[in-house]
Amino acid sequence: MSVLAIDAGTTGVTALLVARDGSVLARGYQEFQQHFPEPGRVEHQPEEIWQAALQACREALDRAEHADDAPTAVGITNQRETAVLWNRRTLSSPRRAIVWQDRRSADICTRLADDGHEPRIAELTGLRLDPYFTATKLAWLAEHDKSVWREVGAGRVALGTVDSYLVARLTAGRSHVTDASNASRTLLFDIVRGEWSAELCDLFGVPMDALPQVVASYGTVARTDPDVFLGLDLPVAGIAGDQQAALFGQACHAPGDVKCTYGTGSFVLINTGAEPVRSSAGLLTTVAWGAPDGTFTYALEGSIFVTGAAVQWLRDGLGIIGAAAETEPIARTVPDSGGVVFVPALTGLGAPDWDPTARGTILGITRGTTRAHLVRATLEAIAYEVRDVVDVMTSDASLGLPALKVDGGASENNLLCAMQANQLGVSVERPKVSETTALGAAFLAGLGTGVWSGTAEIAATWQLDARFTPGRRDDEAYARWRKAVERAKGWAD
Repeated sequence: MSVLAIDAGTTGVTALLVARDGSVLARGYQEFQQHFPEPGRVEHQPEEIWQAALQACREALDRAEHADDAPTAVGITNQRETAVLWNRRTLSSPRRAIVWQDRRSADICTRLADDGHEPRIAELTGLRLDPYFTATKLAWLAEHDKSVWREVGAGRVALGTVDSYLVARLTAGRSHVTDASNASRTLLFDIVRGEWSAELCDLFGVPMDALPQVVASYGTVARTDPDVFLGLDLPVAGIAGDQQAALFGQACHAPGDVKCTYGTGSFVLINTGAEPVRSSAGLLTTVAWGAPDGTFTYALEGSIFVTGAAVQWLRDGLGIIGAAAETEPIARTVPDSGGVVFVPALTGLGAPDWDPTARGTILGITRGTTRAHLVRATLEAIAYEVRDVVDVMTSDASLGLPALKVDGGASENNLLCAMQANQLGVSVERPKVSETTALGAAFLAGLGTGVWSGTAEIAATWQLDARFTPGRRDDEAYARWRKAVERAKGWAD
């Protein structure tokens, strides 16, 4: 018995077969193309995401060693906020998806803020008025892609996020659903009432009947169609946005539990329990997951847009590394960054500064600067960005930080984990299974179908791989980082 998890990330799709003891029986992975039509714009082709999902699942299923490893349910987790459109009948997409990193709607955000709408938006959604979120992208489409928007208004084209699109493809178009964790990232969802807001849909010009039905994060909500999904007829029983899924997969089920996922960006979430906690310092209030009885668990989140993407830029943009794994040995060849500070605001700044006009900045370069100094400054930047968020988060939530659980690709970097522990002054704990986003989707689907009886049984599967205890914290270097952040702000204004 296993659960199949589909993790549709920003650069590729991972599929895991997860056993009842929480171990990974098999995995598959398939990248898909990134499209950058103009500076500040990021797009994905939905069909490529679907084909990558099929290929990743096919690989995982083919690598299963035993017949009794066959999955009994499917869980989905996904890059959030990305706006996807598809024809309800043919399931083809009339245009590429606008990705969460895309900044084209910055002017719309400025206009709405100038008109005084941001306080009400924050009250209803727990979010900020920023191009990051789905509704601003949909508003841009309504203004600039009128032929497609007419199809939306006529009911022929559906709107959703990547989870909704994948469910539509898995079910051959029979289901148009999303869960509350994804809905809460759109700027269209009232996180207290637990429903789409007619007021916000009207403000952003989004037809409410084009949006998916909001369902629980666990429990059967659809069934796959074997004719389109590898011959499998399975319940779709778990859905959550990638960061909420990682929180669940890290067994952060109690208020005060904190995790950080190092991915394309880094996302720090703290479980705040049954009541939403509002932030006065740049953090987001979000739904962590929704139960079948309609109740929500909430979280405070710090969203950092560029961390792993900065390492990708070192590789693909500058060509100074050949692979992400090289960053640790290269950075260890120097004792420090030599005074170099890199602010990786390549798509603006997220929490806690929230400046879409900020741009990437490298300061402190001298004739003695080498690639090792820049690589080390990149790792330091990731640790500093997380400290920015955690300092604010623990103050807003009035909760202490006993330890930070980490996951995602960069969590395999021991030097980064040690830097992070030093900056936070608490232990950093890395689990044996670092793919906790997909693991969380599996746990939700298994919880929804009885594979696991409850969160206590799920938490018992969590195993420690490494613990990094804090050493000396360099507050002078951190102060230099904050000075550099201020210089990066407003560059594209």
